[in-house]
Amino acid sequence: MRPGLTAFGSPDEAVDKTAFVDGAASTIGTPDDLVKMIKNLVDVSGGVGTIVGFAHDWANPENTRRSWDMVARYVIPEINGYIDGLRKSRQFVIDNRAVFERAGQAVMAKIMENDKAAAALQHTGTGRVAIPAVNAPDLQKAAAKQKA
Repeated sequence: MRPGLTAFGSPDEAVDKTAFVDGAASTIGTPDDLVKMIKNLVDVSGGVGTIVGFAHDWANPENTRRSWDMVARYVIPEINGYIDGLRKSRQFVIDNRAVFERAGQAVMAKIMENDKAAAALQHTGTGRVAIPAVNAPDLQKAAAKQKA
């Protein structure tokens, strides 16, 4: 410890005083909580060069690894702007959904004009998509939400 400081009386006191006070130096919570804290730090300071993460033995090894995995998957891409392009692309698809639907209808119309293609469609079906439905975003729901 730095000279002149008093040791924390318990681990709970250490957590409370380092993570749950105004101007906290620590974040305990979700990846969104950490993103919010880092963005606030950048705003208040005018920018930072490096964020240093410390590993404490406050959690078991499995939970500690899971925590750092969430930092790598969710926090770093958000802070570094790696997903901004994906968000813009998603919004473009939502905003232009009608264009994509008309294009799909045009493709189906052309298929149905050709007897062989229409017959082949009976074997492949119309529901084949490049992404499984469980992973696909609900674009109509997003568009309705945006209009509201």
